[in-house]
This record gives sequence, C-alpha cells and structure tokens, in this order.
Amino acid sequence: MKSMLYQVMLPTMAAAALFAAAPVSAKLNADEIKALGTTLTPMGAEREGNKDGSIPPYSGKWLGVPPGVSFSGTGKHQPDPYANEKPLYTITAQNMAQYADRLSEGQKALFKKFPDSFRMPVYPSHRDFRYPDKVHANVKENAAQAEVIEGGNGIQGAFGGPAFPIPKSGIELIWNMLSSAKATSEIAIYDQAVVYPDGNIAWGRVDYKILATVNDVNASRKAWDGKSDHFNVLTLLPEREKGTIIIGHGYWDFVNHPRQAWQYNPGTRRVRQLPSFGFDMPQGPGGFRTVDDDRLFNGSPERYDWKIIGKKEIYIPYNAYKINDPKIKYADMLSKGHINPEVMRYELHRVWVLEAKLKPGVRHQYAKRVFYTDEDTWNAIMVDNYDARGELWRVGMINFYYAYELQGYQAGVALFHDLLSGAYMADRMINEQKNAPRINSGELDTSQFTPDAARQKGL
Repeated sequence: MKSMLYQVMLPTMAAAALFAAAPVSAKLNADEIKALGTTLTPMGAEREGNKDGSIPPYSGKWLGVPPGVSFSGTGKHQPDPYANEKPLYTITAQNMAQYADRLSEGQKALFKKFPDSFRMPVYPSHRDFRYPDKVHANVKENAAQAEVIEGGNGIQGAFGGPAFPIPKSGIELIWNMLSSAKATSEIAIYDQAVVYPDGNIAWGRVDYKILATVNDVNASRKAWDGKSDHFNVLTLLPEREKGTIIIGHGYWDFVNHPRQAWQYNPGTRRVRQLPSFGFDMPQGPGGFRTVDDDRLFNGSPERYDWKIIGKKEIYIPYNAYKINDPKIKYADMLSKGHINPEVMRYELHRVWVLEAKLKPGVRHQYAKRVFYTDEDTWNAIMVDNYDARGELWRVGMINFYYAYELQGYQAGVALFHDLLSGAYMADRMINEQKNAPRINSGELDTSQFTPDAARQKGL
C-alpha cells in the first residue's frame, strides 16, 4: 500500500495546477525524509510496480556487475545482462492507437512522420540495479538541507546526488535532472552523425572529457569547491573544425557564478574567453542541436518557467546496451529518418512530466519543452521541443544504461529528430571506437580544464 504521504505527493495529470502554485522551494519534514528507503526507494521513486504488473516493483538487487556477467573494466564495452530477452511486442503506426496513452507526443509524431519504418520494440521492464549506499545517504542528506536560491537559478546544500528526491515544484524537478547522480569523470571519443532525408551523413567526432567532483561519492561534502562540472571538448571531425577546443566549468549558482568557457582556435592558435556558452547556441555537425540540448537539458534554468505536469507510465529507452554493441556498425544503425529500430530497447517506466515555457521577453529557439524524467534515476530520458508557433519541432531521447564501474546510469547514444526537415542527429556513439568511455578512472584533475590547458593541448 502506498503511504498517505506519497498519495498526496504524487500528482495526477489533472492535479497539475496544484504544482503551478507551489512555492519555489520547501524543506521536507521528518516524515517525508523517513519515506526515503521505506515507502519510497532511496532515490525517491515509487517502490511498488503498477496495477497490471507491466512495471515491476523496485528490487535494486544488483550493485555493479550482476551475477553471470563478465566485465573487463572501464574503457571496455558493457555486456548486456538482458541479451537473451525478446520483445514482448512491437508498436507500429498501424497499432499505435492501442498504446497511445503510454506514448509521448514526440513518439506519436515520429510514427506519423515515418509510418512505414518507425517502430518501437518493447521489452520486459526491469528495476534491478541500484546506486551505492553513499549516494543514497547523500540523497537523504540533500532532502534535509537542499534549497533553491536566487529565484530558482541556483541551489545550495546539495551534493553527490539529486537535490530534491520528493520534488514539490517544477524548479525542484529541473534541479533534480541537473544534479542526478553521474560519473565523477568521463573520458571518451564520441562519434556523431547527422543523417539527412536523402541518406547523406555529416560526420562529427569529439574527444570528450568531463570532471564533476560534486559526484565523487568518496569526497567530502564540506570540501567541495562549488563547481558542478569541468569540461574539455576537442573537435576531431568535421575537418574544417578539427583542433577546436572548448574548455571551462560551471557552478550550481548561475547568478553569482555564471558558466565560464574558453575556446582555442587552431587557425589563430589563440585562446579567447567566450562571452557566453550555453542556451541555444548551435553545436554539433552543422550546428544541428543546441548547447543546452546536451543531456536534453543543461545549464541555467533562468529562461523558462517550470511546471510539473504529473507522473505517467511511458515507453522510454532503457537498459540500452544493444545500441552500443561493437558488433553493430554505423552503416547498419543509421537508417534514413531515424535510427534502425532493431538496435533500440524500450521499456515501460514511470516518468515525471515537466513542462518548461519560455518567459516573456526572453529568447530561445524552443518556446516550450516537455521533459520525461525517469523516476528511478532522475535522468531526463526524452524531450519534446516546440517552436514559437507552438508546433512540435524536435524530439530528443537518450539511451541510458547501467555502467558497472560507475554503479549508476550512464548516458549512451543521444538522438535528436527534426520533424520539419526529416533529419536526425545521433550523438555519443562508440560502436566503432576501440574503447568505450573510461568512467571514474582517476585520470583527470582540475589542471586539465584551464585556458592554459587548452593552449598547451592546441599547440
């Protein structure tokens, strides 16, 4: 039985107006905090499954490498613990009506755009993996002391996991997405491809390094310097941009400490500070997506008003190991219109639905964004982005998988579909790279994320 607390806390779609009027931030009381790890999971999700059993209860039975799986360590491709499973059924344009209540608007639009080829293989849903006890402890501590500051444009009192495990407002929910438990460090060569309707492909490749000491479960909360992340991204493709480096860092207080970034230009061999880096600045091959499309949203939430719409059962990419399989080549993945459905794995999960509406007088390519955020991880899994006319324009999704060395969920292949042009971008591909991402390998330190580091690397 759900606790009375959780019945009240969880919104239905019809009760969304209650959240629109909710305060910007409200501290949890002792009974609410006590629910974490008892009536709720340690991360704040519903512990129970759904009524028809298609979403199982949370088990969290596996931490790290599961039984029967052989994993060679970070930098190696992750074996699929569910490799022997077959789809329960496949959703197509022809039968989507019977599944419509569990589809996002973006998924419905993809069926309409590509009725003969887009399909969704639906597999059994699993909630088998868990985060380390230290992450769970951080979340509980965050629940007691985290708060929104600067009108929603910063938080304090949060470390090492989502800030608000029982969110009571849209601004708290977006901060959960920003502060979800991620890798402390990530090193990878990621391939990118923009696939045009005629089948032509614009290729990109980046040497990607991220350091986020705020996610270090072995670090001291008191010793943390306030920076949310350090980034160092070297462009390897396309050739005309080869050698360009973007380097910088961000904080969890965008008012008093805006994101700082520098760019090394190989043509001039100079490093200059970028006046701003984020929001809807174009990024990727051909500028196909925006800077704040990364992880579906990143950076300051200041340009939008945020509202929790409710919680829904939605088919989302999940336990997405197959799409990273080195046996599958890009030529077999990158079909016209959308990724080859055979490499996708969808599962039914409960998600928070979060709406972002552009504030009056503020500019951004996306006038409205609707995010679908996994209740078990607080990762944004899908997003529907609308243009200024109110038309659904771009549909994004990330194929998350549980990374064994991280003991947490890692963002895999990210897909960004342009419904107007029929083109799409596949980002964070590793199939044809010798190595998978090196996660929490201990190779990075803050000295590698300075303007001098960009200059030295460029030279």
